[in-house]
Amino acid sequence: MSNLIEVKVPDIGDFKDVPVIEVFVKPGDKVKVEDSLVTLESDKATMEVPSPAAGVVKELKVKVGDKVSEGSLVLTLETVDGAPAKKTAAAPSAAPSEAPKPAPASQPVAAPAPPPPQPAAPRPAAPAAAPVDEAGFSAAHASPSVRRFARELGVDLARVKGSGPKERVLKEDIHYYVKERLSRPRAAEGGLGFSLPPLPQVDFARFGPVTSQPLSRIKKLSGANLHRNWVTIPHVTQHDEADITELEEFRKIQTEEAKKQGIRFTILCFLLKAVVVALKQHPEFNASLSPDGENLILKQYFHIGVAVDTPNGLVVPVFRDVDKKGLLELARELGEVSARMRAGKIAPADLQGGCFSISSLGGIGGTNFTPIINAPEVAILGVGKSVTRPVWNGREFAPRLMLPLSVSYDHRVIDGAQGARFIALLSNVLSDIRRLVL
Repeated sequence: MSNLIEVKVPDIGDFKDVPVIEVFVKPGDKVKVEDSLVTLESDKATMEVPSPAAGVVKELKVKVGDKVSEGSLVLTLETVDGAPAKKTAAAPSAAPSEAPKPAPASQPVAAPAPPPPQPAAPRPAAPAAAPVDEAGFSAAHASPSVRRFARELGVDLARVKGSGPKERVLKEDIHYYVKERLSRPRAAEGGLGFSLPPLPQVDFARFGPVTSQPLSRIKKLSGANLHRNWVTIPHVTQHDEADITELEEFRKIQTEEAKKQGIRFTILCFLLKAVVVALKQHPEFNASLSPDGENLILKQYFHIGVAVDTPNGLVVPVFRDVDKKGLLELARELGEVSARMRAGKIAPADLQGGCFSISSLGGIGGTNFTPIINAPEVAILGVGKSVTRPVWNGREFAPRLMLPLSVSYDHRVIDGAQGARFIALLSNVLSDIRRLVL
């Protein structure tokens, strides 16, 4: 059989018109004995009104901001006969600055409490938490329930910024603090984390006229990935150059023939094929590091990504089985994919499965640069603009067309000697394209 009882503000001393600053329940909620229902805040302390019995909240009579005194109705509670109840109507719990008053001895005693539960199996010891500033913890502006919650999670209240009235720390603030701490990159034991100060918030309009332009969706997505890759992968960039004088002469001869087939014959076709030759001789570049960092996954296929400049930003389509395709076939595919990319008609599958990437800025300019690795790949080739300059051939200085190359690699997988051998081989292949058929 159920009973409906009224829960009122118990003896809170001489305080009158105390504001309600937190309401923990709503109609329909099930509560147990001693569950906190609301929190009150006087000039000297915060106090919680606990539930006198187990039951279901039927109707709330107060809300945040209301002012109450001893005897004010808080809510109505539907209880069931035999449900556990408080032995005495004790005063609400208070912050350490104000101890709760003992209950008068004349108050009636409810039904005896149920027998204590059997002790649970011992839990494994939790890792030691960072030391808590007890003085700061005690001085923090927070209710007893929030203090208990912080203690359970091992959160130092002195470090949490409150968002409640008068910078009061709420449970939501502790949730946010914990999430923010967990989202930070973890350091290995004994190592250093990325505890960096926040970027300065500058009002640029103070110094002159400004406009705001939203980033494209592609730049937002690629920006987050590039930031992750740069921070989490130890990059090393090896620079070299290739003498492509003969290659360029051959390309120009074949360009006219390719035009008849509607194909634009660029140096990128040769770069794709040369990269495959280098990957076959240095398989650690055609690999990915396992998520646990314990194994190297060596790939038996050659899918090469090529960065394409689109109106909305760089996108990297993947050209599959480059080792099985000829130069003209690759040239035709490059033209088709570039057209689809600029028209925004590329499929997500066309951007996946790459082993190695090429970022060519030769059509724009520049010499050497540091391309960012496209994880989970372990290396990327950056290509600058070729330039004719005098090169000593053993007898004299002769004009040669030199192509700048920059290879960035993951130093966890590839050491400096391997990086130097890879780019040297790549340079040799491009300098003598007969090596492509070996």
